[in-house]
Amino acid sequence: MHGELGPDHVQVDAAGRPVVIDIEGLMYLDVEWEHVFLRIRLHDAYEPLAVADLDEDRLALYMLAQRLSLTAGPLRLLDGPFPDREFMAGIAEHNLNEALALA
Repeated sequence: MHGELGPDHVQVDAAGRPVVIDIEGLMYLDVEWEHVFLRIRLHDAYEPLAVADLDEDRLALYMLAQRLSLTAGPLRLLDGPFPDREFMAGIAEHNLNEALALA
């Protein structure tokens, strides 16, 4: 389950029409959650999507929650036979460091 609907969930069909893909588990979340997700996912490319007047307390809480989730998820995968263990461990470590930097 993904839960998110990022920009890479839209593709273009043969006729040039946009098509939404990979939406199983999609959830509705508030605007601050979505903007934190986009900031993490898009890095410097997020800036054109930025909006004013977002709740800073929610942004801070959601950033911590998402960083912790991005630490825990890869660690759960490493409990099994995940093929690229070093890559997944790197994702977990990066997000753990980002979460700790928020304190």
